[in-house]
Amino acid sequence: MAKQVLRILLTGAGSPAASGFIRSLRLSQDLEFTVIGMDCNSDAVGFHMTDKHVVGPRASDAAFIPFVLNICAKEKVDLIFSLVTDELIKLSEAKEELLRAGTRILISSADSLRNVIHKGRLYQSLQTMGMSVPEFRIVNTPADLIHSLYDLGYPNHPVCFKPVISDGSRGFHILDKNVDRFQMLFREKPSSAHIGEEELIRILVGHVEIPETLVMEYLPYEEYSVDLLAADGKVVVAIPRLREATVGGITTKGLITREQDIIDYAVTVAEGLNLNGNIGVQIRRDRQRNPKIVEINPRIQGTIVHCTAAGINLPVLAVKQAFGIVPSKEELGVKWGTRMTRYWEEVFHDAHGSSYAL
Repeated sequence: MAKQVLRILLTGAGSPAASGFIRSLRLSQDLEFTVIGMDCNSDAVGFHMTDKHVVGPRASDAAFIPFVLNICAKEKVDLIFSLVTDELIKLSEAKEELLRAGTRILISSADSLRNVIHKGRLYQSLQTMGMSVPEFRIVNTPADLIHSLYDLGYPNHPVCFKPVISDGSRGFHILDKNVDRFQMLFREKPSSAHIGEEELIRILVGHVEIPETLVMEYLPYEEYSVDLLAADGKVVVAIPRLREATVGGITTKGLITREQDIIDYAVTVAEGLNLNGNIGVQIRRDRQRNPKIVEINPRIQGTIVHCTAAGINLPVLAVKQAFGIVPSKEELGVKWGTRMTRYWEEVFHDAHGSSYAL
């Protein structure tokens, strides 16, 4: 029997998740995919792996949704996946327009997305739900930032901060009086999130405002990225990945681990916030080794391919959910203990712009 062929528009084709997402789709046993990649960067690495590609506007551009709608109509797109957080609210608001064009999208409501993407609102929402969250403050002035650092225990305990709206490790810093700065200076690569109090104060001098920032207790123990698939507020599957090593916010070494308290925490968070589709919940253990939220990525995460290697193909399961296809029991089985090590791989472009790999 011939496989059903579906046409997928993948926006953010240059993101870290693109390669693993596309490879996961290609592994489907009963579906085939024509993947159209879209990105604002003409050299997006995912273009090398897609069947077709198009350079489009950023989400902040007023032309973004009209451009997407035009591509969906022209290419007869069945389903959209976005790998870019900045696009999600606009795409969610355009869901009915997309459906009228014959294109589906598996995504949370715009209101849910606003409460999740803004880390301050996320923490406040979970606190209202009675969930355990890190102790935190929300500030927008240098004076309040410095005051909150001390209010949360600095210098006796490390404290960290990050803009309430940011992706990956952008803007994330740790203040830790006990860190060996001499060791950092001579033995470590200049990419540490640690910042000294004197340096911080020097940077803030002359500024009366800062971007709205979440200041929070530092969670010192294991970090997990939990990949979930949810159907209108009900979690279908949740897979924790222990992040053993990261570079620039991307996991480079990890382990699929069955830790029930992490699973339960992530499921309660996703269901309490009524999320839908592919979701990533970032969790760390606090000083008592209890799980607490770090942030939520309400989209496919950069290392979802690790789950695929462990036997659970979340991109394909999301496609099936969008079309009401019931997955088999085998598709929901997880090979716990699967390890991943990531390495660099190159895509080249010739003088005419055509891509190739060795």
